[in-house]
Amino acid sequence: MNISRDLSRHPCFNAAVKGSYGRVHLPVAPHCNIRCNYCNRKYDCVNESRPGVTSALLSPVQASLYMEKVLERETRIAVAGIAGPGDPFANPEETLQTLRLITEKYPHILMCLSTNGLRIADYLDEVAEIGVSHVTITVNAVDPQIGQKIYSWVRDGKIIYRGLQGAELLLDRQIAAIKGLKSRGITVKVNTIVVPSVNDSHVEEVARTMADLGVDVLNCMPMHPNRDTPFEDIEEPSEEMIEEVRAMAARHLPQMRHCTRCRADAVGLLGEDRSEELRGCLAQCAGLAPGLGERPYVAVATMEGILVNQHLGEAYRLQIWSRTEDGFHCIGERMAPEPGGGALRWKQLAETLKDCRAVLVAGIGENPANTLTQAGIEPIEISGFIEPALAAVYSGRGLNEFKARRRGCGSKGQGCPGSGEGC
Repeated sequence: MNISRDLSRHPCFNAAVKGSYGRVHLPVAPHCNIRCNYCNRKYDCVNESRPGVTSALLSPVQASLYMEKVLERETRIAVAGIAGPGDPFANPEETLQTLRLITEKYPHILMCLSTNGLRIADYLDEVAEIGVSHVTITVNAVDPQIGQKIYSWVRDGKIIYRGLQGAELLLDRQIAAIKGLKSRGITVKVNTIVVPSVNDSHVEEVARTMADLGVDVLNCMPMHPNRDTPFEDIEEPSEEMIEEVRAMAARHLPQMRHCTRCRADAVGLLGEDRSEELRGCLAQCAGLAPGLGERPYVAVATMEGILVNQHLGEAYRLQIWSRTEDGFHCIGERMAPEPGGGALRWKQLAETLKDCRAVLVAGIGENPANTLTQAGIEPIEISGFIEPALAAVYSGRGLNEFKARRRGCGSKGQGCPGSGEGC
């Protein structure tokens, strides 16, 4: 696809236009294929801007509708990006379909991706043909001995690699991806998460290697300490450390110094984010509020019908709630599939709840959460009374007041745990 577009309008790659042009992140990629030791994508706190989290997930069609509504409200949007909340190429079908829909409908909009680089090389021709102009790859080390300290595991297909083997695989894929992107004329930015005592003295070598590969700009991002991660006790690097690291890296590559560590559902100008203002619109397009979709109900894991207080894996039946003109009502119960069925159990549950927009639970595992999300059912972990939570779901105003009661909020004075990168 040969589309003439002004590439200078991308505010992340051109600080001079950050006050004139904005971006919207389309959260269509929930899965990730690596585990970083600083990353916890489980929680969403509205008062914190950080990568890896979103208030709702969109299908490609929903993303196109959301894009339409965003452009009606914010005419300065120049870029549509996919930055998670997982990795775009752990979700290649959703990612590529979204890119095609947006490009066909809005050919003037710049298309952008942020990825860990593990799988994008398999899709370079499609990415280029669609017209993606900017790609960010997170490269935290160019020495696998250091990389193995940063990544718990790397999953390639159905095989999980740990330690040095995982770090070597990831680095090889990242280098191949950058070479492939540059050979296709795509602008490449590298994000490097600066982790004190782990890779802070290694960043200059990262910059030197990336410069040799033709990378256009480097973004040295301070690690955000997150609870329930191996790096939770490592302090966030000081501003002085980051400036020293950037000064060394700047010997080799131009530095991005205006990064705002955007959420996976960020929208607006970099310094004037409107994510909170458009949260209801995002929820509506995701089918979590009235007006769109054909999912009128919400499922609830509860022991007595008053509180959300059951883990999904322990619930043998779920209450089904509906909103009417005179309030919320439980219209019945549905049996959950018997334990022991593995992945099939959660697929059966998704079919059982196919007319539900969300399921409220006290806890949920990663596999059932992913299966339900893929089926268009948002799993929401909360604690508290059922009816106020339902009011939040149906209104689209979010459930952060309930989520804030759970472990994780206020981690190290920085808000809830989240990821420290945009992949």
